[in-house]
Amino acid sequence: MSVIPQNNVSAWVRCFQPADEPAPRMVCFPHAGGAASYYFPVSRALAGKVEVLAVQYPGRQDRHREPAISNIHTLAAQVFRALPKDKVGCTWFFGHSMGAALAFEVARLMEAELNETPTGLIVSGRRAPSRIREEAVHRQDDAGLIATVAALGGTDPATFADPETRRLFLPALRADYTAIETYRPVGIPRVTCPIHAFVGDADPLTTLEEAKAWREHTSGTFSMRVFKGDHFYLTPRADKVVAEVSQLILSTPSHP
Repeated sequence: MSVIPQNNVSAWVRCFQPADEPAPRMVCFPHAGGAASYYFPVSRALAGKVEVLAVQYPGRQDRHREPAISNIHTLAAQVFRALPKDKVGCTWFFGHSMGAALAFEVARLMEAELNETPTGLIVSGRRAPSRIREEAVHRQDDAGLIATVAALGGTDPATFADPETRRLFLPALRADYTAIETYRPVGIPRVTCPIHAFVGDADPLTTLEEAKAWREHTSGTFSMRVFKGDHFYLTPRADKVVAEVSQLILSTPSHP
């Protein structure tokens, strides 16, 4: 097993690579069942140019003894309190799948509580909050939950193969699915920062129209980038995704 170097800004936030002080910041929010370490390759690819922070939710990896949180708004409030506030004016959010909805809610809290907004919000592999599907994966038994997640291809098969690892992993996975499948925003909530939607052209969980609907959730600018692939398109196309992210961040003026 490889060892991933990390600097724990807090129990909630990991910084894998240092960056020069003027560098913009990107806070990354993992998918359901995901962990901060998922973004280590992104941090390595952007080292020196962008300070990448990755959120570590409770209930997994080194936080496996803590109860996982099964409500998006509760989780967003705790993440918001834990995030460093020293570079808000040059901070981007990137969230994949459940992480996209969570990043959106943290951005809303930032605007409400600090009267400041992220420089930009990149939402990946997630339909807009106003596009609701009735889903009940979180109500399936353990075998059904594992089968559903394994079919998406975003989790290391070894996680399910080892009984002890599976036992530790399942509570957090079920809590995450409960959180995202019961997420019901009121009306059409908006942020003022730009939103950039990334989506795979064969994503079974997000159609292109559902991704395009993120346009309704910002009073700022909107763009959408479509990649070849399914829900976890960003894993085999990491180079293209990182290049797009780098272009967006480094071509946008920051406001320290």
